[in-house]
Amino acid sequence: MNRKKFLGSLPALAAAPLAVNAGPRKEKPVLTLAHITDVHIRPGDNAPQRFKDCLKKIKKAGIDFVLNTGDSIHDASYDNVKRESVTEQWQIWDDCITEVKGYDIYSCLGNHDMWWAAPDKKDPMYGKDYVVKRLKIPHRYYSFTRSGWHFIILDGNNSKISLDDEQFQWLENDLAQTPAGTPTLLMSHYPTFGATPILVGGNHSDHKKLKDLFYKHKDKVRASLSGHNHLYDKTFYNGVWYCCNGAMSGFWWGKGDKDSAGTGYYFETPPGYAILKLYKDGGFESEYYAHGF
Repeated sequence: MNRKKFLGSLPALAAAPLAVNAGPRKEKPVLTLAHITDVHIRPGDNAPQRFKDCLKKIKKAGIDFVLNTGDSIHDASYDNVKRESVTEQWQIWDDCITEVKGYDIYSCLGNHDMWWAAPDKKDPMYGKDYVVKRLKIPHRYYSFTRSGWHFIILDGNNSKISLDDEQFQWLENDLAQTPAGTPTLLMSHYPTFGATPILVGGNHSDHKKLKDLFYKHKDKVRASLSGHNHLYDKTFYNGVWYCCNGAMSGFWWGKGDKDSAGTGYYFETPPGYAILKLYKDGGFESEYYAHGF
């Protein structure tokens, strides 16, 4: 087959903004957002004040609201974690986010946020329901629409890092009921696709299933945000930006180890946050910033 015939046989790409690094846009974004993840807030290493200082810096970017992809507290998930420690970590979280009082924070559940070692499953602090309450979110998965963009927040804290059947059916219905052409951003604590899982794992085991669903709704799905891996990665595939951003805490607020490229780095990624710009036509931009605190 000659080149002209081969090119002519390729299927038409989705009617979506496919340009990568197309240069600065003349129009203003309809939304400017902050994406924070893996804060792992705790006492020690001056972490609370460093987090507060970073939130002050984030506000100067002129954000509309905050997206938080989980691991908000340092850890409640290990078997030896006591109630007092879980309570203290959430109290520090509550105090820190007063720095963004007046801004909505849309969060998802991270694997370190749930206290599974409660003495009884009926304990009010046990598991996911307590985290939903502490993060002031409506459910472990949910969706909302702002300024023409649809947002879907997922819970991958299930068997083999995946969406449970109930949640996947809900996601299918949510996307089906979203009007055609509505730009949509999804977020999960874990990467749904990208480069960082090749290095450290931690991705959704149902990534192929999700990829197929996103492609079915290629007129809508524009971006998928995640954290968990503490590494920065921006991958463009099938018209979707997959952005795994680095951790607010970097190397868990510590100095790092032999693999750290700099103080506080996890491998080559410094502690930081991302600023997202969302456009009326579905255009999406994400830039990662080292916070320096």
